[in-house]
Amino acid sequence: MERIRLGNTVFEGRNNAYLLPGDRPTLVDAGVATDSVRRDLREGLAAAGNEVADLEAIVLTHWHADHAGLAAELQAESGAPVYVHADDAGIVAGDPDAVSAERSIRERRFDEWRIPGEPRAEVTEYLDGHEDLRGGRVDVTPVEDGDRIAAGDGELEVVHLPGHAAGLSALAFDGERGAGREAYVGDVILPKYTPNVGGADLRVDRPLETYLDSLARLADLDFKRAWPGHRDPISDPAGRARVIAEHHRERTERVVSVLDERGPTDAWTVSAHLFGDLSGIHILHGPGEAFAHLDHLVAEGIVAPPDDEGRYELLDADPDFDELVAVPETKR
Repeated sequence: MERIRLGNTVFEGRNNAYLLPGDRPTLVDAGVATDSVRRDLREGLAAAGNEVADLEAIVLTHWHADHAGLAAELQAESGAPVYVHADDAGIVAGDPDAVSAERSIRERRFDEWRIPGEPRAEVTEYLDGHEDLRGGRVDVTPVEDGDRIAAGDGELEVVHLPGHAAGLSALAFDGERGAGREAYVGDVILPKYTPNVGGADLRVDRPLETYLDSLARLADLDFKRAWPGHRDPISDPAGRARVIAEHHRERTERVVSVLDERGPTDAWTVSAHLFGDLSGIHILHGPGEAFAHLDHLVAEGIVAPPDDEGRYELLDADPDFDELVAVPETKR
């Protein structure tokens, strides 16, 4: 396997793509559709003795542009099938109904979260101004949890781990020389920061609960190593899943504290107390994460559903946070 490091000046920093050489050369993730990333990818393939035309499969961990943007042109040049989980297939394919539905949810959430006019206009301009980074329409082969894809000299098992994105999936494989199971994990877990939940994919229902369930499943699978979509390999994926769950438990406590101190409060205001001033894509991610926690607290009966002004009222100022946000046990 060859890790190809891709630039990414638009979103959250450098990306990883992974080349699996062998009988069926396969690329895991494709990077954002910019000229500099095109060069990075082609140079990385060439350094491994391959070119785009050699690819016989492209597998995407999820639909975000920094993971799927170049898939269309790589497919056009290589003829390779593009695999992605069925929940993300419509957006990757560029299906107008799927893209329109995602945008409609965005507008509804912006209303519900009470994002003010100026930052709302800024983030809308940011998102609409980067539509081209998604790349062109793709002929997608949808996959489901448990499916196996021939890749390189072996196969990848699809492990659906939604939360950050509805279709986000790890791709599990046997490590070299009997080292145990490993996985390409996209943005399920990252080594240095926590993946956004609530704003990164507005289609996800109960985003925090969904993500916590995925962290628990990832920990239970006990992969020996994880290869993330950004930065360096993770040597203890279960331990990292635990750290991220603990982070969300602490954030849940902070959200409760904000409501306790301020009284009924909307998601935008809660976000301001959590993250301060926001710009660019973070105008989406900040209130999205606040919403994910508020939504979880509503479902657990700790907070009342939002009123007509989008304000959440605290019902229980002293909940059991260990019960609210379970942290998975590690096996090491």
